[in-house]
Amino acid sequence: MDLALFDYDLPRELIAQAPAPSRDASRLLLIDRARGALEDRVFAELPELLRPGDCLVVNNSRVIPARVLARDSAGRPVELLFVGPENERRWRALVRPGRRCRVGAELVAGGAPGARLRVVGLAADGPRLVERLDGTIDDLLREHGLTPLPPYIARFATPTAEDRERYQTVYARSSGSVAAPTAGLHFTPAVLRRLERRGVEVHELTLHVGPGTFRSIQAARIEDHALPPERVSIPTSVADAVNRARAEARRVIAVGTTTTRALESAAEADGHVAPCEGEAGLYIAPGHRFRVVDALLTNFHLPRSSLLVLAAAFAGRELILKSYGHAVRAGYRFYSYGDATLIL
Repeated sequence: MDLALFDYDLPRELIAQAPAPSRDASRLLLIDRARGALEDRVFAELPELLRPGDCLVVNNSRVIPARVLARDSAGRPVELLFVGPENERRWRALVRPGRRCRVGAELVAGGAPGARLRVVGLAADGPRLVERLDGTIDDLLREHGLTPLPPYIARFATPTAEDRERYQTVYARSSGSVAAPTAGLHFTPAVLRRLERRGVEVHELTLHVGPGTFRSIQAARIEDHALPPERVSIPTSVADAVNRARAEARRVIAVGTTTTRALESAAEADGHVAPCEGEAGLYIAPGHRFRVVDALLTNFHLPRSSLLVLAAAFAGRELILKSYGHAVRAGYRFYSYGDATLIL
């Protein structure tokens, strides 16, 4: 399919620059696939929109302070985004500008004396291998790391203390993501308690979000895009709960495209979900047969992105673009800090 089929016009003023005053105050666009109908709701209404017995699966990955500002031996600025460990002292990192970070380059992060780093190689998937010479990378991120806000947020270079708390789900536990699983940002402890009282099961898996998830597709045809794998953990108890729900004809509702990718990657041909400790490498595009997920809660996604392609695979391209057009006209807020959709 032509990538241009997954484009839409978005006024810049609709790109959310800050979270809603309270997490569950975000708007929620209900998308009914069977009827092709749209309803304007509020996220706080979510428990009433679900059924007792629904199996809601969330991604509990925690965003790490992955962005580090450093300087090279000439004192020039260098920006690093640490995306995953090789060992405690050596991580893969995206660097900018790359010409200042050839193999052998030495960097310093933080004020004097600062943390000493060296570029020691190139990873197979493109990033540099960066080693800390005087400690661990975990300590580096704790001491000098910044919240890795996406670049369409104007203050991405200077995130605030509020961002450190709000660019994180309330159930975040397992550290490893370089971007938030944003569909979960709308949940509050109160909403989770109301879901429990309604009889909705809530289960947690982990998929650590990598930078590839949010990159625009560059290939002219979506089938030619390569989506890097991401680290995933689906405990046996969660796989069993999902399989039980399916056997009892109860709905499985994925919170976010990351949860969807994790569940569908772990699904066998008959839809049985296997416990998993490894990588989710599935690229979901129109034509994919969903074996596990019955409903999808997700934010509004960038044009020409793999996330929009996934949403279109689930709901149908025409219905997704119709819903996005409605959201633009109705003044919904888009992207990471924006509003949500519930596709039933």
